[in-house]
Amino acid sequence: MKSFLLFCLSLYVVAAKHEIYDGYVVYEAYPKSIDEIELLNDVANELGLDIWSHANLDKPGEFFVSESQKLPFEDTMKSIGISYKVTVENIREMLELEDQKLAAAATSSRNSNTSRLSLDEIYTVNQVNHYLADIAGRFPRVTRLVNGGSSVEGRTIQYLEISTTGIQNTRKPVIVLQSLLHAREWVTLPPALYAIHKLVVDVTESDVLNNFDWIILPIVNPDGYAWSHSNARFWRKNRRSGLMIGNFCLGVDLNRNFNINWGTASSSNVCMDTFHGRGPNSEPETQVVVNVLNRFSGRVAMYIDLHSFGSMILYGWGNGTLAPNALSLNVGGVRMAQAIDAVKWPQKPNYRVGNIVAVLQYRASGGASDFAQANGIPFSYTYELPGLLGAGSNNINSFLVDPSFIRQAAVETWAGIVAGARHVWNVL
Repeated sequence: MKSFLLFCLSLYVVAAKHEIYDGYVVYEAYPKSIDEIELLNDVANELGLDIWSHANLDKPGEFFVSESQKLPFEDTMKSIGISYKVTVENIREMLELEDQKLAAAATSSRNSNTSRLSLDEIYTVNQVNHYLADIAGRFPRVTRLVNGGSSVEGRTIQYLEISTTGIQNTRKPVIVLQSLLHAREWVTLPPALYAIHKLVVDVTESDVLNNFDWIILPIVNPDGYAWSHSNARFWRKNRRSGLMIGNFCLGVDLNRNFNINWGTASSSNVCMDTFHGRGPNSEPETQVVVNVLNRFSGRVAMYIDLHSFGSMILYGWGNGTLAPNALSLNVGGVRMAQAIDAVKWPQKPNYRVGNIVAVLQYRASGGASDFAQANGIPFSYTYELPGLLGAGSNNINSFLVDPSFIRQAAVETWAGIVAGARHVWNVL
């Protein structure tokens, strides 16, 4: 009887957690020209919509729209002549399905007890921190756990230094890999943890370990990530408060907060998901990344910022101009994409490679990869991992995670990272 009551209570808690998304739907919109794409982006910004995926000429835009925004959105689409359709009428069903699948996968993997790192579940902040401590404790010769600083809410932002020769060897190039700058992009965490596993526990590509030192930051935005687990699954920003009277809206988009063209292609509205903050590098989470790059200034050869979704490898600049080494960046990106495409699931799209604006058809300022590029890192990329295809009866791309894809996402992303590291080594 007690277990039954606990089961009922867990269902109630899950249901209550997703109440904030009652009435939300997902739309696809289908612009037919560059002008219509720009018009659609303007409309989304004016209505304050959550843009899940920007439209380009090859794919529709995806918009997460609240019940109160549905009529204004549809009326505006009709008035400007851009076709659209609803792809998800009840997002809460999908959220509850994700909860059920992840809970079942976690129970199964823990019962099997075959490894200290299962690639069938999504870990919490505390679980990741325990894993990092465990790795550092078991492999002290090649790893060092570092407290990079604290988040807005006081959570520790930890990362691993991985080196076979001592991290202080200034002649050895460094690769920096990070994930979860955006809280809701859960699928980016397993590839970061898998990279640690492949560099420390199950080393099958010894050249990338011997040739480079590695810095891996699995959770750059721990407050937002924790909030996306407990309160709002699609939360993107950090949890900075005090930005407006009453804290009606809060949070800073960390990928618009870096000191590179800050504030030129982002939002000054606190309530928008692309709010850039009060100033460049204003957020402690941003400062952790900046400090890492400054500490290894002149040594970082490649920087990879993991995001989702879209199956893309992007490089600067976010204002549409090309970095001086754009050709070399493109070659490296293609090598990584080809490595991923060789092992990806057939139903997933091939990776696209290119400049941020050329591929996404919108501008963005204050991005982490642009900041890294501007600070002398020759190969700086943003990965956009694949979205979920198919959940229940729906067939959409989204931030939701299916446990069946977690391992695959990690394996294929690692294949791309290895290809990138080998390319960088060959051209250094």
